[in-house]
Amino acid sequence: MDPSEQPPPATPDAPDRETMEAIRRRRMEKLGGPSASPTSEGALPTPEGAGTARPAPGSLNSAEKVSDGKKPSPVAKPKINVSPATAPQGTGIMSASRKRSVTQVDTPSATPPRKQHPQKEEPIEDYADRMLVNIFKVTVDPSREVDSTGHSLTYLPNLAQELADEDAPPKLSIDRLEEAIMEGATAWPADRPLFDYLLPCWKRAIRAIRLLRGPSPQKQEILKEARRLCFSNCIFAVTMPELFSREPNPQHDTLVPYLLREVEHENGLCMDFIGEAITRMDEDDTIAPLFTKAMADISAKLSTLSMNDDYKPYVNALLTYSRFPRLLNALAEYPCFQMAQSAPGIEKNTILGPFFRISPLQPEVCTVYFAGPRTMDKGRIQGSQTALQMTLGTHQTDLRTIVNAFVRAGPLAKNKILDWFAYIMNVNHKRRAIQVDPREVSSDGFMMNVTVILDYLCEPFMDTTFSKVSRIDVNYFRRNPRVDIKEETKLNADQSQSDAFYAKKLDGESNFITEVFFLTLAAHHYGSEAANSKMKNLEKDIKFYEKNLAMMELERPKLANRPDQLRLLEETVKRHTAVLERAMAMRYAIEGVLLEQKMQSRSLQFMRYVTVWLLRVASQSEYTPDKPLRLPLPKNQPEAFSCLPEYALQDIVDNFKFVFRYIPQIIISAVGDEMVALCLTFLESSEYVRNPYLKSSLVSLLFHGTWPTYHLKKGVLGDIMTSTKFANEYLLHAVMKFYIECESTGTSTQFYDKFNIRYEIFQVIKCVWSNDIYKQQLTQASKTDRSFFVRFVNLLMNDATYVLDEGLGKFPKIHDLQTKLRVPGLSQQDREKLEEELRTAEGQATSFMQLANETVRMMNLFTSTLSEAFTMPEIVGRLAGMLDYNLEILTGPKSKTLKVDNAEKYYFNPKTLLPEIVDIYLNLASSAAFIEAVAGDGRSYKVETMNATGYILRTKNLKDPQHLEAWEALCKKFEITKAEIDRAELDFDDAPPEFEDELMGILMKDPVILPSKHILDRSTIVQHLLSDPKDPYTRQPMTIDDVVPDDALRERIEKWKEERRAKARAAVAVAMDTTE
Repeated sequence: MDPSEQPPPATPDAPDRETMEAIRRRRMEKLGGPSASPTSEGALPTPEGAGTARPAPGSLNSAEKVSDGKKPSPVAKPKINVSPATAPQGTGIMSASRKRSVTQVDTPSATPPRKQHPQKEEPIEDYADRMLVNIFKVTVDPSREVDSTGHSLTYLPNLAQELADEDAPPKLSIDRLEEAIMEGATAWPADRPLFDYLLPCWKRAIRAIRLLRGPSPQKQEILKEARRLCFSNCIFAVTMPELFSREPNPQHDTLVPYLLREVEHENGLCMDFIGEAITRMDEDDTIAPLFTKAMADISAKLSTLSMNDDYKPYVNALLTYSRFPRLLNALAEYPCFQMAQSAPGIEKNTILGPFFRISPLQPEVCTVYFAGPRTMDKGRIQGSQTALQMTLGTHQTDLRTIVNAFVRAGPLAKNKILDWFAYIMNVNHKRRAIQVDPREVSSDGFMMNVTVILDYLCEPFMDTTFSKVSRIDVNYFRRNPRVDIKEETKLNADQSQSDAFYAKKLDGESNFITEVFFLTLAAHHYGSEAANSKMKNLEKDIKFYEKNLAMMELERPKLANRPDQLRLLEETVKRHTAVLERAMAMRYAIEGVLLEQKMQSRSLQFMRYVTVWLLRVASQSEYTPDKPLRLPLPKNQPEAFSCLPEYALQDIVDNFKFVFRYIPQIIISAVGDEMVALCLTFLESSEYVRNPYLKSSLVSLLFHGTWPTYHLKKGVLGDIMTSTKFANEYLLHAVMKFYIECESTGTSTQFYDKFNIRYEIFQVIKCVWSNDIYKQQLTQASKTDRSFFVRFVNLLMNDATYVLDEGLGKFPKIHDLQTKLRVPGLSQQDREKLEEELRTAEGQATSFMQLANETVRMMNLFTSTLSEAFTMPEIVGRLAGMLDYNLEILTGPKSKTLKVDNAEKYYFNPKTLLPEIVDIYLNLASSAAFIEAVAGDGRSYKVETMNATGYILRTKNLKDPQHLEAWEALCKKFEITKAEIDRAELDFDDAPPEFEDELMGILMKDPVILPSKHILDRSTIVQHLLSDPKDPYTRQPMTIDDVVPDDALRERIEKWKEERRAKARAAVAVAMDTTE
């Protein structure tokens, strides 16, 4: 059969005249127009909004509910005749068919239409017929097959018959347009959405109105009414398909496919249509649910997609909504706008969740960006990260537009979206747990998008002058806050204190700036900082997987003759490799997201605002970087500060440390004096912060700020710390104070933690030492706050003693292990055991020698500036003992055991370390107390060691002649003083027991009585209290002020010593007489 002769698809039966009239009445009531009689001619419908009142919702649920309440039965007789017919001769139409299927409506005719000669004045009836035919592609004239543009028309036999019965001309008019739309729509194939027919009609009506030229009220009224009726029928088509004798079909009765098309698309929902819908929302309560349901469906579909899929149409649909505040307000009221029961559920079960879920951090996406990560070089990784950043940046820009539209849509939408953000924060506390279960929290990609968008919301009030920081309400958490911090650790308050404080509610509501500020602060904690923590954990996991795979590969040769076990090994290797590659891909993806410079610049700007705000709250002042800040802070801490969540300070530190490490180039222009002020404030007033790790991280922040960056040799913060007035006044005391405090942090790892903290403090002091102000402050501190300074120097010597002893003490073991490993014939097991021991010893030696080098340099720095402070009676003895002991190790007989292979990799360079120790001797050479202390060191001082040191310095050219002469002269003084001490010891070697110190066994010079009634020399108890502020006998707390001088005993000791000296002099005189 010829295709042209095939019968057209079956179309549904058209309703009979009675049913059509009943439906017409109901539709006209719904449309709000007059229920005109079919016989009326020429009368235009009343303007929009006039006529009968709109029926109550639900009153027109189905086309079957007619006025008499009975269900109409379709009559088979009156059908739309779409069978072919012979075309009239002379028309030029080649097809044997005259009447067309409705599916041919928009198909242009094969033969262009005949040219029409315009008439001077077209009758309004002809104009109406021509325009309505062009718009709706239907006709009641059996002789017309195409419209004026050449498109095929659908013949309406029922309406044509009615007009013939009325002796009316076969023309379409506004008063019969409703019937024409009804008949044409009913004839539309049931397997195609009716909206596919009506939406193009609407667009043609809009175009006709726009193309109308000149003032023509009648024409304009015809086109506007056509537009109104067309729109109403579009809405009926998806909300009440029964009116068109169609069964409900979820696939057809929706706006979703039209919203997913571009607005310029012929079958896409245009802005004019949506705008018309907005204007009719008040009079038609089905429109808003239609649009909200469509967006809910779009969101649900998007929740099944990833960034690998074609997600952009879904985002564009919401962007289209964002242009219409009424739609956003309707969306905000939709039940599933915030209907999630869990943290993961937010991403899929809320309206906005799936849009924020789209991210390159989705597992299936990152494995595409980083396919085969084990073989990717650095260039490929960076290229993939750049592509990732560009794609994500575009998507986040769209999200920003959407969220801004919600905020500006009105109070309802604004509050709803703030509630949505708050819900995200409140159910994601577990993202900061030590072990995170991804099934219980939102994904990293989702949380990163939330963080970035909230940063965007803060941009308008984050000016460089901090002019709006005063609008951030410190009492936010006492005014029914959206953000829940009940379970969060507080800066300096326990749970009961914070609960009691926040139980005192305040009246009023928080402003928008305050709401966004605290939401963004929480978002950084649970979003970007949690992602940063995950990246660090992934780095550890990757090393673990790589180590396991290496061990498995070592086992492969052993299984060469055991195929079953070899197969199991290969399967295990395959699984581990897959896990490793997923971890590497995710790690690269997170790094790529976090390294996006514009995002981090916004983040830093926000953290600057948090910094200034925290300092204002803590100091109870109007601080900004251009205003002074006085330290220490008030003794009475404001509860509003103490009860803040700890992450308010932690996020600042972590964010800046990340940027310092990975992208320091962006921080050069993004940091100000407030960062140094923050660190020094809470190091000086450290009692304001409870967490010792958080306080130590402030030191780390200053330390990172000293790293050379581009043209800044002292780092980003170095010049600020060296030259600004605030730093000059408070830095040295603040870091020295924390140097003392970190001795006891209350943590299980405090002993080792303190060395890392003090290493960083040394680097900060070295950075600023070029400014003489700090040298003057050190001198002043030794005079005005003697106990503080003595404690600092004592701990400095403790550290030097320990790290030098531990560091140098590892080299004999390393030397021995390296020697053993050179022995041939070692078994594989013995070799592996020795290599493991060697790695452990090397790691320890490296760490301790780094600390030892810095500690010695710091002592050299301080003794060159303030030699008299290091020769106080409380200090000088221990200092001399420490120097003598390490000098003997470096130049005495034990020095041979320090020779190891490649000593530089352990940061051990005797040619550098020895001269620095000698410099400390020379710095203190003018002090008689120091010379006496060195000479009196019975454990380590040896004349041979001093001479050997001079020989090494001379032969290795480690010192210039001037320093060599000074060293030799100092050694002579040591020898002379040693001889004098030896003679004195002979005189006092039989001292009564009550004259000797109970702990040290030395002859007391200044005996004091402790609270426990025991008697010690003052120097002994001072030394003890520097390290342990308790009575050595009862372990009760005490200070040096608690001791009582035993003047009577001191006088007895002095009298006895004088007697012994006199006796010794007499013995010398007798001996001289005998000799003569």
